[in-house]
Formats: sequence, C-alpha cells, structure tokens
Amino acid sequence: MTKVRQDAWSHEDDLLLAETVLRHIREGSTQLNAFEEVGDKLNRTSAACGFRWNAEIRKKYISAIDLAKRQRKEKKRAIEKAKKNTRPSIITFQPNYETVMEENTDTTTEVAQMQPTTITLETVIQFLNQLKKDYYASNQSKVSLDQAQKENIMLKEQIAKLEKKLSETEHELVTIQEDYKVFVQIMDRARKMTVLEDQGSFKAPAFRMDKNGNLEQIAQGSN
Repeated sequence: MTKVRQDAWSHEDDLLLAETVLRHIREGSTQLNAFEEVGDKLNRTSAACGFRWNAEIRKKYISAIDLAKRQRKEKKRAIEKAKKNTRPSIITFQPNYETVMEENTDTTTEVAQMQPTTITLETVIQFLNQLKKDYYASNQSKVSLDQAQKENIMLKEQIAKLEKKLSETEHELVTIQEDYKVFVQIMDRARKMTVLEDQGSFKAPAFRMDKNGNLEQIAQGSN
C-alpha cells in the first residue's frame, strides 16, 4: 500500500515518534528502523518520519537521547558480563583422598575421588538487578519526557496569551494616535477661529482736531 499521508503532525504523532526512536536507541537499534516502525503505524514514509525527527523533535529531547545512549551502553556491558560469567569454565576439582582398596593386583592403589565445585546464582542475580535498574531508568525517562511535553504546552499557551495582549495593545495605540490627531485638528481650528474673531473686533483709532489745533484720539464707543 502506497503511503500518501500529507496531513500535519499532531502532538500524539510527535510523542509516538520520540518514544519509538528513544526505545530503539536504548535497545541498540538504528534510527532508520525506528522511522520505518513509526511510518507503518502512522501510514507515513520513513523519510517523512526522519525529516520530522531531525527538523522539529530531536532538539527537544537532547537529554533524553543522552540518557538512552547511556542505558544502551550499560545494558550492553551487563549482557557481555553475563555471557562471560555463564561461559563454560575449567572446572577445578578438589581431591578427596579416600583410600580405595582394589584387589586386581597385589599392590594397594589409592584412587582420588574428584568432586566438582558448586556454581552459585550470583551472576543471575546481578543480571536481574541490572534489568531492574534499566526498567526504573526507562520509567524516569518517560516521566521526564511527559514533563517536558507539559512544559512545552504551557509555554505555547503563554506565548499565545502574550501575542494576543500585544495585538490588543497595538490596536489601542492606533486608536489613541487617531484620537490625538482629531484633538490636534480641533485645537487648530479653534485657534484659527479665535484669531479671526480678534481681528474682526479690532477697529482703527480715530482722531479729531481740538480747539487749539492739536490732534486727539477719539475714545472707542464715544460719539
């Protein structure tokens, strides 16, 4: 079946991709195998999954990737140690000198009866303890991953709120600027009207000749 899915990646898709890649890293597998597994589950190509991981998701899980790599090394060392301890080794025998009399010849022969040493379960217990540690570390990684996802969602919500508030502030600023322009225009018109009224009320001074032949100014409003 041809994979032609082209819709946007959801939060669940990103989480599935991250968990699958981290699991493959812990198990010593390759990221390509992880991309193919996620592609089969989401009906996407492995190339699309790889591009999504490298472009968007990988940088969010740097610490989780480092932890998965350390777990892979620890698991590899534990397996090698278990294999080394379970390899057949040369069994040493402690002779138990018990004298056995044989009647086949005239002489008495001493036969050493050999007893093998006992192998304990210490190696198996150590291996199980290591598996237990890996299990707890895996759970801790998942908790850290969930916490990082929650913090990412909270940050996105805060960014959305700040962007909304910024948009409202910009709108208010535009409104204030428009009101200020209108106010300046009103003040300018009022100033011009006042100047015109003052000019219209001003009258040129009048003069007359007194009886001595001198000019005197006639007071405004007098007949």
